Amino acid sequence: MTQTADRTDTTPATAAAVLQAAVALLRSQQHETGWWKGALDTNVTMDAEDLLMREFLGISTPAITIPAARWIRSQQRADGTWATFHGGPGELSTTIEAWVALRLAGDEPDAPHMRAAAEFVRAEGGVEASRVFTRIWLALFGLWSWDDCPNMPPEIMFLPSWAPLNIYDWGCWARQTIVPLTIVGTLRPERPLGFGIDELRAGTRSNDTPPVLSAMGVFARLDTALHSYGRHAFGPARRLAMRRATEWILARQESDGGWGGIQPPWVYSLLALHLMGYPLDHPAMRAGLDGLETFVLYEDSPDGPTRRLEACQSPVWDTALSLAALLDAGVAPDDPAVLRAADWLLAEQVTSAGGDWQVRRPDLPPGGWAFEFANDTYPDTDDTAEIVLSLRRVAHPAPGRLAAALDRAVEWTAGMQSRDGGWGAFDADNTSRVPTMLPFCDFGAVIDPPSADVTAHVVEMLAREGDRYSARVQRGVQWLLDNQEPDGSWFGRWGANYIYGTGAAVPALIEAGVDPGSSAIRSAVRWLTEHQNPDGGWGEDLRSYRDPDMWAGRGESTPSQTAWALIALVAASADPSAVRAGIEYLIVTQRIDGGWAEDSFTGTGFPGDFYINYHMYRLVFPIWALGRYLGCRP
Repeated sequence: MTQTADRTDTTPATAAAVLQAAVALLRSQQHETGWWKGALDTNVTMDAEDLLMREFLGISTPAITIPAARWIRSQQRADGTWATFHGGPGELSTTIEAWVALRLAGDEPDAPHMRAAAEFVRAEGGVEASRVFTRIWLALFGLWSWDDCPNMPPEIMFLPSWAPLNIYDWGCWARQTIVPLTIVGTLRPERPLGFGIDELRAGTRSNDTPPVLSAMGVFARLDTALHSYGRHAFGPARRLAMRRATEWILARQESDGGWGGIQPPWVYSLLALHLMGYPLDHPAMRAGLDGLETFVLYEDSPDGPTRRLEACQSPVWDTALSLAALLDAGVAPDDPAVLRAADWLLAEQVTSAGGDWQVRRPDLPPGGWAFEFANDTYPDTDDTAEIVLSLRRVAHPAPGRLAAALDRAVEWTAGMQSRDGGWGAFDADNTSRVPTMLPFCDFGAVIDPPSADVTAHVVEMLAREGDRYSARVQRGVQWLLDNQEPDGSWFGRWGANYIYGTGAAVPALIEAGVDPGSSAIRSAVRWLTEHQNPDGGWGEDLRSYRDPDMWAGRGESTPSQTAWALIALVAASADPSAVRAGIEYLIVTQRIDGGWAEDSFTGTGFPGDFYINYHMYRLVFPIWALGRYLGCRP
């Protein structure tokens, strides 16, 4: 049980003591070279697919399989299911992949935990109702027919960037996954496991075909045509397309051996290269497999060691947020911890050309930051905006070097504005809805259009940069005002959910000159105060992405979501009683070590499908809120 400090005094002096304890903990977590990196919790599909990939490549070992299976079992809930986030409902495809991975590890289908999982799967429609990626994994082992998987031909590599369904119409994470899957789906390998999945079949198949004249109907029939083409493809063109896809994959392998710093393109790229004849000892394969090991966390459990794979790592993001937290808490801008963080971030700036973002912005000089240790191909505007906001406040001993780096970053971020005035995370004008209609793309977000949270962070940053970017700022402000929800909130693309979006939009609009007394700000404040919990905190269940009427702004209070709400209310100088109650929540829930407990997932990968618990959020955002409440920020 987590120990919390016994505090009933909620005066500013007490809040200051709480803040200083949190700052001390944050300082203690900084790496000696300047960065911070918290663990990332996701779901067991990462571990299940890792085991399946290793089985497919022929590199499974008990030393990996046993602790990984132990972790998967430890995450099964009492009803036999696996969820995609803490406290969430059982999820069909996640449960299927976990069940298959445990069978691979030797768990018998008649074991109680396996029977319970299978019963849930059948009740939810069986493997027949699973998502496309799950069926692809099953097809790799002959457990599902490739004929019943949506088709994506490698010939899409020939499409120019202006053509519909060219690879740059997808978000960067999706295109990095789709390109290798065109190879896998074309070669259609099958490597039997020695067991079946009859226990997971419901015995029914959907015959629902969308109407011919609907967009979905057109693309469903296009998929049928692509299957037919695949059986009679022109050989030389197909071979050239496969080579081009392979070269595209190899050109985007990062220095740590990975692709995009995230699990899906990483594992599918390894599968594709392997199927194209690259041996396991080839430098690209070796680097990829070795790099995955740096994403592994080993932990002790009552049943023995466990092994789990992080879906990604976030050192640049964590460091940017931690640096801002220290500065908001009143730490001196030339403090050694601040300067170490600043120097590390400066060294991580992406100054080389060649990223996919240049397809839409070919004349824009580079200058952004990425999320991970190694990801020069995909810098993002969100990280870059937060880094600029923090580094501009640092009293660096080489001010010219700092200013030059930040000027490059600001110019790059400003240039990534989409035509509609907003900002997406990785690409500009990545707004085509066509990819979302493909049967292949049934897994949440596959494009990267502007979002309220990213646009707000960029608007706030550009507003502080002065008049040079005022026209872009005003277009961004208008985008935010146009995309405010009728109830006064904003949707949160990369954090949960309406609390995150609103917590970002309100301070940004005020920084950009919007009157705190305007109707937009007043309605946002009203929405926040109406959704404050009786304990003084705020929380929002991730089911708000699927059912906003039931869950938007509602859920068990968490430190990070409470901080997001407080940051907005403090910026708007709104409702002192609500602010005090929120501060009281942070005071009374602080642990004796200076941090906060947060099991709930408050980060978002793909809305509705994939979620993240960033371990740093529970510490850095309360520090932001407390520091701004106390006026520590210079």
